[in-house]
Amino acid sequence: MAEIVWLNGRLLPAEAAMVPVTDRGFTLGDGIFETLRLSGGVAQDAAAHFARLAAGARKLRLALPFEADGMAEILAHTAAANGIAEGGARLTLTRGPGPRGLLPPAEPRPTVLATAFPLPAPGPVQAIICRSIARDETSPLSQVKTLNYLPHILARQEAEAAGAQEAILLNRAGRVACASIGNLLVKYEGLWLTPKLTEGALPGIRRARLLASGTVAEAVISVEMLRAARALAVCNVLALRPVLALDGVALPEMTTPE
Repeated sequence: MAEIVWLNGRLLPAEAAMVPVTDRGFTLGDGIFETLRLSGGVAQDAAAHFARLAAGARKLRLALPFEADGMAEILAHTAAANGIAEGGARLTLTRGPGPRGLLPPAEPRPTVLATAFPLPAPGPVQAIICRSIARDETSPLSQVKTLNYLPHILARQEAEAAGAQEAILLNRAGRVACASIGNLLVKYEGLWLTPKLTEGALPGIRRARLLASGTVAEAVISVEMLRAARALAVCNVLALRPVLALDGVALPEMTTPE
């Protein structure tokens, strides 16, 4: 079955979907996105995802062309068009086409793209501590899922070169911030901990659920604590993965808080 995408109010084959070459998401990374879990063809935690998307849009001074119900409807139509009941979905929003230069056009025409996809079975990963790049905890963009993922791409490439599947990013202060594709969970002295948002962690949706349930607590986590951990896990809305080894050293436990 050919992939179907939602682009600016229309469902169409992915191979026929086109955006202008002047789209600022393409030329400047000027945009944001959300990745959601699909269950029964419905986007899970849609309200929380919309709230995070809206918060990011406010920081970028980017007007949302839909409300929460509209976003959920777009994702449901996209999932149905692809025959995907259980899987994942992504909604991408850019500021749309614009002239050369950094300043946005006076009247932006945002681009909205939605896709749906099946999910492979998640498995455990080996991880490294990234040394090539740091997470900037001082930047307000550390709280936003922008279209510029270059720091995480570089971190993942470093992990791949080391024979690992995941990279743990430190912040500019040298403390633990996150993993390349999600929040990091650290089992230290019998408690599951996760870095505070002020350390450069993204406000993950699954992370918020774990905190609300009391399963995980926020903490400032040093590299020494990380290396002394009994177990590590990486989480996002699509998967919760235990870490087998850190920098080639096996973890004492392969477990997760769920």
